[in-house]
Amino acid sequence: MQNEEKYSPAQLKLRKEVLAILLKKYGHENNNKAIYECADEWVEKYFISAGVVDYYNAYRQSFINKSLLSYVK
Repeated sequence: MQNEEKYSPAQLKLRKEVLAILLKKYGHENNNKAIYECADEWVEKYFISAGVVDYYNAYRQSFINKSLLSYVK
């Protein structure tokens, strides 16, 4: 499913804002999959971008832990 079909216009705008924030701050870490997944999750739960950096920090750690578990198996 494409994002245009999945999200309302307001959610698409918020997703764009969230991605801009996260990619600017964390894009150098080469973990874009986590950034995009976090942005998608954020847009489904919240209506503003305030707090997304703290949310991503927690999300990133769980993403890393999940990746490590997959790697060990």
